[in-house]
Amino acid sequence: MNSADESGTAPRAVLADDERLMRDQLRARLAEVWPELQIVAEAKNGLEAVALVDEHRPDIVFLDIRMPGLTGVDAARQIAQLPPREGHDDELLPEIVFITAYDQYAVEAFEQGVADYVLKPAERERLQLTVDRIRKRLAARRDVDTGPDPAENARPPGAPLQQLLHQLSARLNPGSAPAYLQWIQATVGQAIQMIPVDEVLFFVSDEKYTRVQTATVEALIRKPIKELVDEIDPRQFWQIHRSTLVNVKAISGVVRDFRGRQIVSVRGHPEKLEVSRSYTALFKGM
Repeated sequence: MNSADESGTAPRAVLADDERLMRDQLRARLAEVWPELQIVAEAKNGLEAVALVDEHRPDIVFLDIRMPGLTGVDAARQIAQLPPREGHDDELLPEIVFITAYDQYAVEAFEQGVADYVLKPAERERLQLTVDRIRKRLAARRDVDTGPDPAENARPPGAPLQQLLHQLSARLNPGSAPAYLQWIQATVGQAIQMIPVDEVLFFVSDEKYTRVQTATVEALIRKPIKELVDEIDPRQFWQIHRSTLVNVKAISGVVRDFRGRQIVSVRGHPEKLEVSRSYTALFKGM
C-alpha cells in the first residue's frame, strides 16, 4: 500500500456509507481539506467495503459504523485480517476511519490513536483534525524502521485495534457481552486435549492449521487466526502478525534483527516471533 503525500504518491482511500448523500458530502469535504487524496472506490455496505479494500488495497478506509449486511466494525475486523497480496508479504493494513454520531459511541475511545473518526455530518474543521492525524500516521509508516530500539519502548498501547473493535461491537449490540474462549480443544498426536487459554503462549497459523503453543504442549486446531481474534480476549492476546497471536503476559522482550524487523521473545519457549510492519506500533513509545 502507498504511504503518504510526501512520498510522491497520492494517498488512496475507499469510502463506505449506505447513505449516498453522506458519501457525497464526505467526498466533497475531503476534496477541500485533502485535495491530494484519491477516492478510488465507494461502497454502499460493509460487504462491498471489504471486497473493495481487498481489490484496491488503499491507504485509508472510511467506514460508516452502522451499515446493512455487515457493520463498519465487522467490516474493519475482516479488513484487518485480509492476507497480503502475493509477492507483497510486508503489505501494510489501511488506516481505519469510522464515520459515526457523537451521541451513540464513546468518542474518547478513538482518541487513543488506534483508529480515527468522522462525525456526521462531516464538518470542515473537525475533518481537518482527522486528516492531520491520518497524514502523521501515514508519514510514521515510512519512519517505522528508523525509530529507537523497540526493546527500550515496549509497553502496552493505549487501545489496540482489536480492543477498540470489541468495545464498539459491544455498543452496537448492548447486553451481549462477548464470552471469550476459556479452553482450546486441540489435537495432540493422536489425542484430543483441552488446553486452558491462559496457558497458551502463542498461536501461529499456516494455510490449514493453527499451532497452539504452551510451555509444555504443541497442538493443532482447524481454526484460522482471523476467527480466533474474535473469540479471544484482545487484552490478553495481541495480534503481531496476520498469522500470529501472542499472550501479552508471555512476552519477555522485543529486539530488532539484522533486517531491522521486530522480534518477540516468549517466556518458556525458545521460538522467536516476527512482528509484521502493520503491528510495529504495539512496541513503540506512544
